[in-house]
Amino acid sequence: MNILKQRLDKIISSQFNLTRSIARTVIRRGKVSVNGEIIRDAGMLIEPDKCSIVYGDEELEYKKYIYIIMNKPKGVLSASEDKNRKTVVDLVPENLKRNGLFSVGRLDKDTTGLLLITDDGEFAHNVISPKKMVNKTYIAELDGEVNEEMCLAFAKGVILADGTQCRPAVLKNLGDCKAEITIYEGKYHQIKRMFGTVGLGVNGLHRKSLGGLNLPDDLAEGECRALNNDQLKSVFLEK
Repeated sequence: MNILKQRLDKIISSQFNLTRSIARTVIRRGKVSVNGEIIRDAGMLIEPDKCSIVYGDEELEYKKYIYIIMNKPKGVLSASEDKNRKTVVDLVPENLKRNGLFSVGRLDKDTTGLLLITDDGEFAHNVISPKKMVNKTYIAELDGEVNEEMCLAFAKGVILADGTQCRPAVLKNLGDCKAEITIYEGKYHQIKRMFGTVGLGVNGLHRKSLGGLNLPDDLAEGECRALNNDQLKSVFLEK
């Protein structure tokens, strides 16, 4: 990987979850070394992937961007920050935190399951862009049973109450007032509104997959981990 030269304070800020002003301060105080030499010039330009950078006693393993998968719990906002309520970024552990993290798309406050968090805007745009057709699969708990007529209606593409046309979706009856639904877009409260067109209310919603990426069975609610390259690529593959 070839990384262009960047200011040292920008590198320290982004990689160690510090503000730029604090990054400049620790550099001036001699807390940062590059290739074994203490550097006090915050504006020094370096290629981070070709240097040994140490802050305090921690050597930097440079990553231009970070990609995190979370099992979002109920009651947490899909936002970067909120003054009064807990957000998904608040749940990210310190070893994965860095400046500029945000959720890739949104899950409603009471929706659980697979959520991606990153600082890569281009990646996020590609995931949520309708042109990319990244499918999203959910398990819905309903106040009634799904029938064949409903599945056919979803397959044709339902029209929401406000006249919005939805793309064709795949609906499967799981029994016991549960259903699996796969959509290829992400309109506001879309799944709840779609079920509303066939007279069903949604009592619970859980996202199980995004593209070809499944929520790991061993990832508990509220936990998250970094994605590896294979997992990252699988997002753009359909199951």
